[in-house]
Amino acid sequence: MARMGADAFGYTAELRIDRGLAQLLRLRVSQLNNCTYCLNLHYQAAREAGIPRAKIDTLTAWWETELHSEAEQAALRYAEALTRAADTDRDAAFQRFHDALAAHFSPEEMLEIVAVVVNMNVWTRIKLAEGAMPGPAD
Repeated sequence: MARMGADAFGYTAELRIDRGLAQLLRLRVSQLNNCTYCLNLHYQAAREAGIPRAKIDTLTAWWETELHSEAEQAALRYAEALTRAADTDRDAAFQRFHDALAAHFSPEEMLEIVAVVVNMNVWTRIKLAEGAMPGPAD
C-alpha cells in the first residue's frame, strides 16, 4: 500500500499542485519527523526541483521569512498541523487551516496536498522503523 501511495503522490508523481510546493511539503514533513534518510533524499530532490536555496535553507523556520507565497504558507501550516495532529486543537485549528487552504487551492488540489503529506508521514515512519540511514547526497 505504501508503494502505491508513493507512485500516486511521491516525488516522481504527476500532480496538479506545483511540483516545488509538493517537494517543500515532503521536506517539511521529513524535518518534523526527524527522518535522516528522508531528509537526505528530499533536500536533494528540492534542489533538483529548482526550489530557491533560501527557501530550502530556511524551511525549518519558514514563517519567519517572506520567501513563501500565501498559498505556500497555507499549505505548510496545514502540513504541520496534519503531521502534528496530536498536538493540534482539532476543533479550532483544523477548520482554520482547511479554510486557509481552500482560499488558494481547488478541492482536487487540496486532496493532493493532504495525500502528499499523509504519504510522506507514512514513508518517514517506515524508514524510521527500518532504522534507515542516509546514503550519500550526490
